[in-house]
Amino acid sequence: MSYLFPPAPQPSVEIKGRAERFPVRRIFCVGRNYAAHAREMGKDPEREAPFFFTKPADAVVPNHATIPYPSRTANLHHEIELVVALHKGGQNIAVADALEHVYGYAVGNDLTRRDLQFEARDKGRPWDTAKAFDRAAPITAIQPAADVGHPGRGRIWLQVNGELRQEGDIADLIWSVPEIVAELSTLFELAPGDLIYTGTPAGVTPLKPGDRVEGGVDGLDTLVTTIGPP
Repeated sequence: MSYLFPPAPQPSVEIKGRAERFPVRRIFCVGRNYAAHAREMGKDPEREAPFFFTKPADAVVPNHATIPYPSRTANLHHEIELVVALHKGGQNIAVADALEHVYGYAVGNDLTRRDLQFEARDKGRPWDTAKAFDRAAPITAIQPAADVGHPGRGRIWLQVNGELRQEGDIADLIWSVPEIVAELSTLFELAPGDLIYTGTPAGVTPLKPGDRVEGGVDGLDTLVTTIGPP
């Protein structure tokens, strides 16, 4: 088979302690999955069906990277998240079977052009320009569940230049990891290589060039990202 031009490289994420890398197929994100964050976004945290948005696979950025401040925004926000990596796909997955589809876990930052998100929300438009921009998904190495288990609780936190901005516990997820995988599989046929960013706790704030952003989840690596100039 020949192509008009060379295909883009396969996006992938490091696997901790392994020579192999995790090939990324799709990135799904869960919106407003912590009650306190829902409130700070001006929404009712009542437990309704979760909603999802996506980022392109090539939005992944490795740990300890410097990324340029994105274009067309004056209000870039951090959103620290537990990330789920799937090695088995399917549709209509039962909650009781969902963890069998999970390969491992990582820490991610759902970077958001908040001004564009609010503009889209107010006009009833999609969030793509706010969420799916280049380098919008920093992520640590994936740690296999065979090594770290399936975390159901643990501190999740983020600091900027040493100042704590976000702090919570993954036990406070409105929708748990098994429930997220099961619900998502009713909307899409999931497949190996899919990543799921599971939501962020309260405390999201703006970032500026020069900021050093550090965040983590108990038992997983610390994600470190530096915001460079535009």
